[in-house]
Amino acid sequence: MIPRTFPPAPGWSPGGHRIKAEPDYSRGPEKTWVYGGLRIADGHEVTMTARSRNSAYYQQFLQLLEEANPTGDIYVVTDNLSSHSSLSTRTWLEDHPRIRHVFIPVGACWLNLQEGWWRIFRKAALAGQSYSGPDEIAQATRLATAQLNARARPWTWGRPAPPVRQTRRRYVYLL
Repeated sequence: MIPRTFPPAPGWSPGGHRIKAEPDYSRGPEKTWVYGGLRIADGHEVTMTARSRNSAYYQQFLQLLEEANPTGDIYVVTDNLSSHSSLSTRTWLEDHPRIRHVFIPVGACWLNLQEGWWRIFRKAALAGQSYSGPDEIAQATRLATAQLNARARPWTWGRPAPPVRQTRRRYVYLL
């Protein structure tokens, strides 16, 4: 193999491999949080981006959930983050009796069907991308949510049953 005599293209490492931009989950002033709620009956998602992960933004997200689901009770399956059970959130929930919280046990995120949707969302909106600011992340979130909602299907927990195999006919010949 002959060594390269020219510089690699932008976005490629000196060894000739594509550089993958992993999502940065660190803290900082330019951080953008994405809130999401999955309606498992039809597979539709409501998302919202926010500059912070506090009670005020969480209550705005709950308001979006309530507007997206105008009738019936709303059960929000959530983790034990402090903004989900803060005094201001509990006070807000008293004025909105249709919304009820169900907290999952610590370390059991697999019980929440929303986690499976996040995996699909990250692959559709965030994987391999590099954003210059929160506005681009919000745009990518809106676009990916709209695309995923266009092909939404009901969600079920667990693996579907395997298809039933048809047995072949066996002919027995008697002599």
